[in-house]
Amino acid sequence: MSIVAKTYRGGIVDLTHIGHIAVVDHTGKILHHYGDPERITFARSSAKPIQAIPVVESGAIEEYGITEREIAMFCASHSGEDFHIDAVRSILKKAGLNEDYLQCGSHYPIASYAAEELKKKGIEPQNIHCNCSGKHSGMLITTNYYGDDLSTYYKPEHPTQRRILRTISEVCEYDEKDIVIGTDGCGVPVHAMPLYKFAQGFAKLSKPEVFDSKREKAVRTITNAMTKYPEMVAGTDRICTDLMNICGDRLFAKSGAAAYYAIGLKDKGIGITIKIEDGNSSIVPAVVLETLRQLDVITEEELNKLERYYILKSINHKKEVVGETKIEFKLI
Repeated sequence: MSIVAKTYRGGIVDLTHIGHIAVVDHTGKILHHYGDPERITFARSSAKPIQAIPVVESGAIEEYGITEREIAMFCASHSGEDFHIDAVRSILKKAGLNEDYLQCGSHYPIASYAAEELKKKGIEPQNIHCNCSGKHSGMLITTNYYGDDLSTYYKPEHPTQRRILRTISEVCEYDEKDIVIGTDGCGVPVHAMPLYKFAQGFAKLSKPEVFDSKREKAVRTITNAMTKYPEMVAGTDRICTDLMNICGDRLFAKSGAAAYYAIGLKDKGIGITIKIEDGNSSIVPAVVLETLRQLDVITEEELNKLERYYILKSINHKKEVVGETKIEFKLI
């Protein structure tokens, strides 16, 4: 078993977490791994930076005057804070659309303070509060730009989704017919492939000169937007935002639901993907940071600044420390 972490309580192992890690270069060569780098896995929201490529390549960005900060929203699993909601509305408005076109479903904002504000006002969450509304806004403006049907943009057979599938296949160098298609939490197609192939995709995003000039420009635009405006990619007190803030322009990172995570080391041509088998996303940040530590990507000083993600204590309802989760793996 590829145990990445154990949770201790009362002096014994209470929980055991199994995981898989792939560290891959832009050619697809596996540089390091732990567990099974070939595990077929849904990338979930970690795919958003790749899903944003057809938006930027389409011409919709120039046509509608979309800003760099708004481009970062296409990659977001946002917290539903006011600046996120305002950005999605701005994107849609520039294309002559509004939030009624969103078909991502609704939930209360990830940011607890934002959720409490809605509850206090007696406001039910709308589709725009969904953490995927930024991604959907990108799909919508692309659909609008091409003159395709706006009401079905989320369906697998729609041209917008077909463009995304083709782009994922090209970037990750994995045949379309072999990509497993499911339905994501926000209703659009979600894509599964071996961990190491998706890591290769992120490795190529980190070395955009491997693409033709049009795609190179689009990829640079997207990854630069993520690192310049990391608060748009996630939000306050979120690992993606804080990691990119601390590491500056050295890497771009994107979480995915069910304990998936992807990282590109900018200008290094190296991508990293991580999957925790039990879907426990709470331990993912610590596994991410330990992976970066073992690869000498992150310094001790930077780790200290991110300590709350790295040192995992179990706290009971009385605010007492009753256990801890320890990261226990070594990359091969």
